Amino acid sequence: MKAHSITINKRIPLRGILIDITALTFIYFIPTLSHMLNLPVYLIEPMRLMLIIAMVHSSKANAYFLALTMPLFSFLISSHPSFYKMLLISFELVLNVFVFYLIVDRVKHVFTAIFAGIVISKLVYYALKFGFIGLALIGGSLVSTPLFIQLITAMIYSTYLALFFKKELRS
Repeated sequence: MKAHSITINKRIPLRGILIDITALTFIYFIPTLSHMLNLPVYLIEPMRLMLIIAMVHSSKANAYFLALTMPLFSFLISSHPSFYKMLLISFELVLNVFVFYLIVDRVKHVFTAIFAGIVISKLVYYALKFGFIGLALIGGSLVSTPLFIQLITAMIYSTYLALFFKKELRS
């Protein structure tokens, strides 16, 4: 599937703008969706889901943009997550994108690259979160979403990206 998109001013792809608007709207309504559906929607890692969608259907730059802005947007709109947790999540998502592109450029195997990106970014996230808890910057438990759910989610997202990501990486 070759990425064709309408551009605005020949610089900003319409597809990227639509993905960004959808992602931010989705993140904005996650608490409402969770309440309405009586389901813990956060367990599917909605920010990572939007990030994966951006990586598949948009560009590398847009994936970085969403990784940086989704947690900030959520914090500014709902004060959730807390400031320090927002920093952790942003760092984790940016690291996920970075590691994916670093690995996929070398091994050319998309599933391995995204799965490794997710796992490595989660390990760094938990190490930093442990430190933040120790410094009393954030509260709560170290692992709030069961690890088996995180593993299943990582496998589903990795499979999706592997099935739809082009061999030719967009820069």
